[in-house]
Amino acid sequence: MADPSSTPRPTGPRPAWLTRNVKVLCGVSFLQDAASELLYPILPIFLTVVLGAPPAAVGAIEGAAEGAASITKVAAGRLADRFDRRPLIAAGYGLAAVGKLLIALATVWPLVLLARVTDRLGKGMRGAPRDALLVEGVPKGQRGRVFGLHRAADTAGAVVGPLVGLVLYEALDHRLRPLFWIAVIPAVASVALVAAVRDPRSHKQADNSRRSADGPRSGSPENGDGTAGKAVRTPWRSLPRPYWRVLAILLAFNLVNFPDALLLLRAHDLGLSTAGVVGVYAVYNLVYAAMSYPAGALSDRLPRSLVFATGLLFFAIGYLGLGLIHSPWSVFVVLPLYGGFAACTDGVGKAWISTLVPDHQQGTAQGLFQGATGAAVLLAGVWAGLAWGADGHVPLLISGGIALVLAGVLPVVARARPATR
Repeated sequence: MADPSSTPRPTGPRPAWLTRNVKVLCGVSFLQDAASELLYPILPIFLTVVLGAPPAAVGAIEGAAEGAASITKVAAGRLADRFDRRPLIAAGYGLAAVGKLLIALATVWPLVLLARVTDRLGKGMRGAPRDALLVEGVPKGQRGRVFGLHRAADTAGAVVGPLVGLVLYEALDHRLRPLFWIAVIPAVASVALVAAVRDPRSHKQADNSRRSADGPRSGSPENGDGTAGKAVRTPWRSLPRPYWRVLAILLAFNLVNFPDALLLLRAHDLGLSTAGVVGVYAVYNLVYAAMSYPAGALSDRLPRSLVFATGLLFFAIGYLGLGLIHSPWSVFVVLPLYGGFAACTDGVGKAWISTLVPDHQQGTAQGLFQGATGAAVLLAGVWAGLAWGADGHVPLLISGGIALVLAGVLPVVARARPATR
């Protein structure tokens, strides 16, 4: 008789939220983030040490990059509700690959500015269309899991990228520039993988075209009025009131959320070597990746405002900690704790927004949300860079204190009912 323990166990049906697009886009984001984060932790050092840029330029470059992304996100969100989303996603990842190539070619810091703006334009172009496809056909009560898994895969790339970069940095005799060329490889691979994405809207439009060629019909099985698969214009004023309330709160927070490049510059100023900065950034991303899916799943069971507020507590710990510590080893305690902020806010914020609007407004809502908050990060990067001073502790303490206050009031003022489907 066969041993019952050796009998294969049935795997059961695939979860409803784990669609083909979720799996493919997780792979795409993993590759792109591996490329981005291979170079991101060394970029502030490259700018200030190799190219001679002042610290204010680091904040300005990252702020300008986020500002460019913000404008593109709003436009891409509108387009995502009207046209096939896959070309927008492919173009976005393609621009990001071009941006990395430009960094590899840079000999003066203004060219890095151009490169980062190009990279972030790509991010802005792909973000809202990708996030709209991620929730296509997924019940509202399971979207935290979707964005949590996507952020986990994305951030897993952010763990692999710095670790690969650290190994190569040592193997290449501490030369930075070859790493930028290596980062182009996974960036290009992510663009190729976009071909596996499927947009249900494009199939509906193709079906409608075939039906039109066969002759006019009185209606369609989807809605009975002949408009199946047609995109609908979504004016901003039609977005629900709870969406605007949540957007205003998150916008206010992001005015003190300056780019992480300045946090890495602070770590370097505290005495960490280049290898130490890359190493602690990898640990930060490891925490971020490990917590992203649990935080997303938890937000499907608890109020998302509460999970987001928990993330703001981690933010306050990270910023206040970096502003107060004086020893390099302390960064390995504080920055990983800061990883809990990204895990509890990035995917959770997108899932939260997705439940506040109906499905036909997903692209517009996500684009406006990501664009507006990105513009706030632009302003945060500028003021923090200008106020950085000798060691940056003043802007860190200001932002950390404000985040601590917001963590207490957010669950109270952000109460909102999800939109109907």
